[in-house]
Amino acid sequence: MDTSGRTPRVVVGVDGSPASYEALRWAVRYARSIAATVDAVAAFELPGAVGWSAPAVDAEFDETQARLAMNDEIQNVLRQVGEVPLEQHLVRGGAADALIAASAGAELLVVGSRGRGGFARLLLGSVSHQCATHASCPVVVVRAGTTGDKDTTDRA
Repeated sequence: MDTSGRTPRVVVGVDGSPASYEALRWAVRYARSIAATVDAVAAFELPGAVGWSAPAVDAEFDETQARLAMNDEIQNVLRQVGEVPLEQHLVRGGAADALIAASAGAELLVVGSRGRGGFARLLLGSVSHQCATHASCPVVVVRAGTTGDKDTTDRA
C-alpha cells in the first residue's frame, strides 16, 4: 500500500463487455473501501492502423463513439454502486499496453476476464494475462456473471 501520503489509485479496464462491467463495479467498490480514486481506461484501435489495410475510417468518429460508449458504461455502473472520484482515459492503441502503462504507480489494476481459452488464446493472447504478467502493481481479474456478494476474482 502506498505510504507516501498520495491518494491511492485503482486502474480498471473498460470495454463495454459484461466482464468489463463487473470489473468496473468491483474496482469502484474496492476504491471506496480504501478511499482511492478510480482511473477507468479504455483503448481503441483503428482498422488498418497496424498491419493489413482496411477500408478508410473516420478516426474522429471512432474516437467519439469509443468515448460515448465508455461514458455510458461508467455512468451505468456508478448509478448502480454509487459515486467515487473517477477519471476517464481513452487511449488509442492496444488494451494491454494501455493498461500496463496506466498501472505505473497504481495501488491495483482491475481487469475483466472474457474467458477466451484454447487455441484462440494461444494465437491472440489475453489482455488479462498480459496485465498479470507485466503490470507494475497487483492485478485482480474479475469474471463476468458474478455478483458483488460473491468473491469470484483471480488475483495475480
